[in-house]
Amino acid sequence: MTDSNSEIYQFGNYRLDGGERMLFDGERSIALAPKIFDTLLLLVRNGGRVLSKERMMAEIWEDSFVEENNLAQNISYLRRVLGESADNKFIETVPKFGYRFVAPVNQPPARIETLTAERTTARIFVRELDEPDEAREIPVAAIRVDRASIPALASGVPETRYVQNGDVNIAYQVVGDGDMDIVFVMGWVSHLEYFWKHHLFASFLNRLASFSRLILFDKRGTGLSDRVPLSQLPTLEQRMEDVHAVMDAVGSERAVLIGVSEGGPMCSLFAATYPDRTSAVVMIGTYAKRLKDFDYPWGTSPEAHQKFYDLMQRDWGKAVGIEARAPSMVEDEEFRAWWAEYLRNGASPGAAVALTKMNAEIDVRNVLPLVHVPTLVIHRTGDLCLKAEEGRYVAELIPGSKYVEFDGIDHLPFVGNQDEILDEIEEFLTGMRGAQEIDRVLATVVNVQIVRLPDGSEADMLMRAGVFVRRQIELFKGKEISIDRGGVTAAFDGPARAIRCATAINDSARRLNLAIRTGLHTGECEVRGDEYSGIAVELATLIANEAADNEILASRTVKDLVAGSGIGFSEHGLMSLGDHPDQWRLFRVAA
Repeated sequence: MTDSNSEIYQFGNYRLDGGERMLFDGERSIALAPKIFDTLLLLVRNGGRVLSKERMMAEIWEDSFVEENNLAQNISYLRRVLGESADNKFIETVPKFGYRFVAPVNQPPARIETLTAERTTARIFVRELDEPDEAREIPVAAIRVDRASIPALASGVPETRYVQNGDVNIAYQVVGDGDMDIVFVMGWVSHLEYFWKHHLFASFLNRLASFSRLILFDKRGTGLSDRVPLSQLPTLEQRMEDVHAVMDAVGSERAVLIGVSEGGPMCSLFAATYPDRTSAVVMIGTYAKRLKDFDYPWGTSPEAHQKFYDLMQRDWGKAVGIEARAPSMVEDEEFRAWWAEYLRNGASPGAAVALTKMNAEIDVRNVLPLVHVPTLVIHRTGDLCLKAEEGRYVAELIPGSKYVEFDGIDHLPFVGNQDEILDEIEEFLTGMRGAQEIDRVLATVVNVQIVRLPDGSEADMLMRAGVFVRRQIELFKGKEISIDRGGVTAAFDGPARAIRCATAINDSARRLNLAIRTGLHTGECEVRGDEYSGIAVELATLIANEAADNEILASRTVKDLVAGSGIGFSEHGLMSLGDHPDQWRLFRVAA
């Protein structure tokens, strides 16, 4: 670094003394680690000029080889120390190049020089221009270092908090204070505090937090969230509800969702269902369907899945799955030890197997075309866990999405060249145009048709049925679309709730000796005020037409979205519905 014996700079409310290597905020002295101080001093010295990452690393870490993550951590920490906000910027990121100090900088006429510092007294000279030197003694106690105001180091573990969703406590953390909210959705199993116990993962998260308010959480049954019975591990629908609960707890009206691997399908479902709460979606190393099929040749075979289940049961607690998820780190003993500990603390062996089986049932191919927020899909060409074709397929199905493919074989985004992934995300999100006003949402539509009433009780029975149906729709958080003598149509933002509501209505109809037919379909609805219309409403009605008395039929889309919910189905068959050219595979909902 250049000699800094006589450098004093003023910017905002801060005074930076290069000679004494101190940063002051008014009367407070703010402690900075040596390399963090060097980073700030280099930026301030070159205020208004763009500095490349290569130059900054060469000057800050002379004669040392470091990764760009070290620089990104320093920048992230400085932004928090300086209290950056949307209206008060100090450090600007120049995507794919470097950083610029953008706050006005001047060198004030007064210079503070600390000459001696003893146990009780510090002698400080204050020199004013054209005035004789004047010295005054200040007690050391008067030079305050307000450590409560200094944020935790970027390498530390953020505070873990809890929000209750129903009877389950969901653990979450908030890092950074940017003007953009990001909800990070980790795939498979997770553990919030172990995120931060390996420098690669910590660096990845700190970089996201450098330009956002980053919201992290453990899904129910994993990590620090409440453990639940294996039969109650979270479905995609429940994971959406948990994200809602966490966003509400931190006061986030709208957020970017970043999903890794299995987190991608949940993010796409959330964005299609709640476009008003989603500003953008980023999916990294993701998929639309896990199991191989005739129309999805990139998936994994059931036999390969079974081998992995057996491996988890036998070796959970070791570095399970590292060969496919982080092949470049297989020989790194430190990483292997961390990965094994991370998995062991993230879930029990039984929960890990149950979650993996549940994830194998995921199929969101019919949901992806209904995502209408800005979307970025990132994949690595040689990903050994999920093939690049799967990422391309996801991007092809989402209207207007951006697909970026990088070289590499690692599945985990924080392993390998994480900076190119982070650069792409930051550039996409910070340069993102505002989404258009949303009037289309993903919903599960239930159509119930009254086929027959008991003799001699039409008016009374219709009234009783109408009251009960309305109560059930409200209980299961549905929205009534229409209700008349012929039946009822309602929309739900979760397919499992829609099925359970339809089942409750059907059970009551049997007790009342009513004959009803019920159809369900999940699809895109056009919303105008409280009115719902579109193909999903039409198809739910056509499916109900195919049902027998007191039978509930659902489309395959509905069945695929409730994987792991415990709801049973039996095959009904392929049907032609109205004037729609395609045949639809329908399933009977078990009583």
